[in-house]
This record gives sequence, structure tokens and C-alpha cells, in this order.
Amino acid sequence: MEFYSVVVGFFQGGGEFMYPIAVVAAIGLAIAIERYVYLTIVSLKNRSLWNDLTPLLAQGDFKRAVALTSKSDAAIGTILNYGLARIQSARRRDDIEKAMEESLMEIVPRLEKRTHYLGTFANMATLLGLLGTVIGLIAAFGAVANANPAEKANLLSASISVAMNCTAFGLMVAVPLVIVHAVLQTKTTELVDSLEMASVKFLNSITERRGDTQAGA
Repeated sequence: MEFYSVVVGFFQGGGEFMYPIAVVAAIGLAIAIERYVYLTIVSLKNRSLWNDLTPLLAQGDFKRAVALTSKSDAAIGTILNYGLARIQSARRRDDIEKAMEESLMEIVPRLEKRTHYLGTFANMATLLGLLGTVIGLIAAFGAVANANPAEKANLLSASISVAMNCTAFGLMVAVPLVIVHAVLQTKTTELVDSLEMASVKFLNSITERRGDTQAGA
């Protein structure tokens, strides 16, 4: 109960700019949770589908591979489905690779969606905190100018303490948002790298199977 009172007192002492900072924090938190859950689900689906596809690609069973990727909503399934659809018509590896790159260009924006807002919100929280402090100090010095000389020191120190609450709250919001932004960017980069690696392994598998077929013929 005492902790709750301290938090409420801290929030109320920061002035009106504490509310927009709190809104920024709430939106940033919602985006962070949504992006983390989304990227985690995408990663799990990709890993599961790739584990199922690996033996089929090794056997050259592209029909079953197509059936598997066409039913899956995993990002890697979409990319490989583009490649598998071009196997029969494409004579060169480059044709299949271009089709898969086209699919990757459609998927990457979905993985990066809204993540960049976290960096923007972190800057907004810091700037709103500084703005609230500056406005609070302006009001404090204005009040001190008309105060009793004997009370000026106490009134000024109390006003500055209240005004600094806004900066402190802005930084308390900004620092976690910066960290979460970095974590999500790293997670997204790892996902994109894994998709590119799977594409290369897929292309190598097709090349090897075609080489074996031609050698057998």
C-alpha cells in the first residue's frame, strides 16, 4: 500500500506531461508484446516445417514437399512454395532463386512491421519528459518571483523536485523501450537470416538432385 502511494504521488507530482508519457508507454508495451509473440510463433512454425521438409528434400520427393508447404502458413513454407512451383518450368537455378527472393521481399516487411515505432516512442518519452520539466521549471521560477523572500529557497527546491519527476518518468519509459527495440530487431534479423539460409539449402538440394538425375541418365 505504501509503494502504491509513492507511485501515485510520484505520478501526480510530475504534472500534466506525465499522462502523454504514460500513453506512449502503454502503446509501446502493446507493440512490444504483439511483436515478440508474433516473431516467436513465426520462428516455431518455421522450425517445425523445416524439420518436416528436410527428409523430403533429401529424397527428392518434391510432390510431397509441395503438398506440405501449400498447406502451411509458415513464412518459410511460402518462400519454398514459390521455389517448388518453379522447379518444373525453370531450367536454371537463378530462375528458382529469383522466385524465392520475390517471396522473401513480401515476407520481410511483415516481420519488421511496427518494430521501428519502439525507437520513435523511446525518443518521444525522453523529449516529453524534458519538455514537462522545462515547463515545470518555468512555472516554478514564475511562482518564486512573486513569493516571500524568506520562502523562495524552499519553494524553489520543492518546485524543481516536482518538475524533475517528468524527466525521470520519461527516462524510465524510454530505456526499456530502447532495450526491447534492440531485442526485437535482433530477433527479426535472426529470422530473416534463417529464411535466407533455408533458401540456400533448398536450392543446393535441388541442384544436387538434378545433378544426380543427369549423371544417372
